[in-house]
Amino acid sequence: MSACPAPLALVTGGFRRVGASIAMELARAGYALALHGRSDLTPEAELAETLAKQGTEWHGFSADLADCDASQLLVERVTAHFGRAPDLLVNNASLFEYDDWQSMSAQMLADHFAVNLFAPMLLTRAVVAGAGEGQVPAIVQIIDQRVRNPNGDQLSYTLSKQALAESIRTLARAFGAKARVNGVAPGLTLATSDYDDAQMQRLAARMPLHRLSAPGDIARAVRYLAQEPAITGQLLFVDGGAHMLSMDRDFVFMDKTDDA
Repeated sequence: MSACPAPLALVTGGFRRVGASIAMELARAGYALALHGRSDLTPEAELAETLAKQGTEWHGFSADLADCDASQLLVERVTAHFGRAPDLLVNNASLFEYDDWQSMSAQMLADHFAVNLFAPMLLTRAVVAGAGEGQVPAIVQIIDQRVRNPNGDQLSYTLSKQALAESIRTLARAFGAKARVNGVAPGLTLATSDYDDAQMQRLAARMPLHRLSAPGDIARAVRYLAQEPAITGQLLFVDGGAHMLSMDRDFVFMDKTDDA
């Protein structure tokens, strides 16, 4: 009797940053991995080490998720390569560019909605439609804590993530027993060059838990939602409590020193 194959997870934006942490957690959980990247398909060093240590079956797939046709083709390519449909889809890839109500444009809206809403919707549909008999795919949408208490920064991004967040309960009802749909909403997690260490410490102190979210926190939440068969239609905030605060600006503009 042949052994059952490992469950298969498709992680968009899975080679870098939070996506890489999610991929590592799933590798440790015994998943085979289809990792998506827009162009560069080279894993980060820690991810490459984890994949090798776990003996994970994996393959990289390039796709521009701003292209609507790419989403359907991506799932078809993953299924053809592994010989089976994904058991888990993690929609982690996103577009994050700055605008506000004054600079918002039709093009900025279109760009953000294409990557942050349309691509996850089309990927989700393709995974559920391609599921085998008895297969109940798990979908985990990566959202953002700002959907609970938004400010006016990164307006097109925020609107697209709000739409994705609202889709979770709707899709969970639409799919019923065919698929489970949940979401994880991180807070500020990995600092860019726009932050300094002192600012990050001050921001952490603002949070109800006096800490920010770490990549591993988000990855473990994804794994939990992927593996709990009785959970659907839920959005789990993993943000140190940031969603309970009302903030006038995005994190990047807060708690800077006077000379910053």
